[in-house]
Amino acid sequence: MKIMNKKLLFWTPRVISILFILFISLFAFDVFEGSDPWWMKAIGFLIHLLPSFALLIGLAIAWRWEWFGAVAYFGFSVWYLIFFNDQHWSALVLLGGLPILIGALWLVGWIKRDVIREVLPIK
Repeated sequence: MKIMNKKLLFWTPRVISILFILFISLFAFDVFEGSDPWWMKAIGFLIHLLPSFALLIGLAIAWRWEWFGAVAYFGFSVWYLIFFNDQHWSALVLLGGLPILIGALWLVGWIKRDVIREVLPIK
């Protein structure tokens, strides 16, 4: 396996995870519409960010232990597909399917971790 492929296999799930967390965090801004008091909007904003916070904690753990990233993203996908199955099909594919892809990348990174870590200065 080439060095570039090893680095790509290491960094791809991490970068895509960060981008996905930022993407789902954007949906929290919808609480600022309406005429509710500012403190209710702030509480709603924090509640809408709970999945992002959970995935951020999962990312921090998965940065070291890739298997946890696979479990976290597969789990997020199952949670989303169970509780939000009445959404439009495009939302189900994007918010339920993309975490499956990210989880698969974490899983491949975990399976190939010995090969990847030969090149990268990580223990």
